[in-house]
Amino acid sequence: MRNRTKDKLGTQSLGKLLLSLAIPAVTAQLVNMLYNIVDRIYIGHIPDIGKTALTGVGITFPVIMIITAFSSLIGMGGAPRAAIKLGQRKDDEAEQILGNCFVALIGISFVLTVVFLIFGKDLLLMFGGSSETIPYALSYLNIYVIGTIFVQMALGLNSFISTQGFAGISMLTVIIGAIINIILDPILIFGFNMGVEGAAIATVVSQMVSAIWVLTFLFGKKTRLRIRKKYMKVRRTILVPVLILGASPFVMQSTESLLSISLNSSLQTYGGDIAVGAMTILSSIMQVLILPIMGLTQGAQPIISYNYGANNTERVKKTFKLLIISTVSYSTIFWIFVMLFPRLPISLFSTDPVLVKTTVWALRIYMGAAFVWGAQSACQQTFIAVGQAKVSILLALLRKMVLLIPLIYILPNFFDNKVFAVLFAEPISDFFAATTTLIIFSIQFRKILSNKFEVERE
Repeated sequence: MRNRTKDKLGTQSLGKLLLSLAIPAVTAQLVNMLYNIVDRIYIGHIPDIGKTALTGVGITFPVIMIITAFSSLIGMGGAPRAAIKLGQRKDDEAEQILGNCFVALIGISFVLTVVFLIFGKDLLLMFGGSSETIPYALSYLNIYVIGTIFVQMALGLNSFISTQGFAGISMLTVIIGAIINIILDPILIFGFNMGVEGAAIATVVSQMVSAIWVLTFLFGKKTRLRIRKKYMKVRRTILVPVLILGASPFVMQSTESLLSISLNSSLQTYGGDIAVGAMTILSSIMQVLILPIMGLTQGAQPIISYNYGANNTERVKKTFKLLIISTVSYSTIFWIFVMLFPRLPISLFSTDPVLVKTTVWALRIYMGAAFVWGAQSACQQTFIAVGQAKVSILLALLRKMVLLIPLIYILPNFFDNKVFAVLFAEPISDFFAATTTLIIFSIQFRKILSNKFEVERE
């Protein structure tokens, strides 16, 4: 098994290899998209309360993103480092990273569960909840938070499966949970008349099954990296570099939570519940764009990290070229589709004529520069794959913290239509962040490859 993995990542034809790793990763992300939005689709069609309940569940998005962000902090910080160690033939050190990350995920799960159970209602009110929507938001969140440990195990540890080249196993982690969620949702929501609570229970159960699948594999004999008791003692020298590298994906996802708060609170002020409901739908459609791109970058990450560790710089360059062509092509095609046919994806979430009309108008503004996402993601994730924590954190902060969130509050001062101004902040930030990322990448990437041990000094 070990020799096959080494041969595959280090010598197999890049086109075939990237395809074999990316297809399962993209499939997993597409299914993960269903995992995340199928609740909203069903909730949006609950008789009488669908529109209000959908808005309420949308308000929980910042908390869900924070929980997911912590799984990325550990998983996406540890997995590339483990892959680099595998490329350097240091398997024991790679397993030490895995063991430390396993313990860290357990500790984080406990803290997050306690915090959100205690402060959940106050946070939801800050995120744009109203007297009508907060009961649905709180009902969903209180159940979802109980399953935090399953989210951390399933998402955080799954990165260590995909980084070894076991793309099929990693894909099944998501597919198994998603299928269970899709089956349970209509049964609990409509069959047992549990409404929003049923959707939350279905999600927690599906996440639990995914977590069991991941742990069974990583404790088993088929994996190259195995969770071992002797490596569970947390060591600062191991965990700190993981946290530093994982800070970039953590910032990207946790700031998504801050972004959601900024958008929802501003839209609530200027447009009311209907504007917040439209943003709930827009965020789901944006996932359809982002998640497959993440799948492509996840497929490329093991190849880039392994060959970077093995000092095979030409293979790293060729992999990146294939990656950016793929991501740019997808983001451009997707952008053209939603600009021409916005009602098609929107109609999945609601048939309310006012909400649909508002969302169609908002989509063409909010996603006006979505075509640049492919280039930005390919460059930013490649920095992570080669262990460049500082640059990746800078780029993660640039789009949201430096540009987007400030613009959400600044632009309404210059436009009569305040809702338009809030939405227009997104394409402006996307364009300038992508341009800056491409410039930095073109300058830094060749320098980074000339010194493959820089990650070790960090």
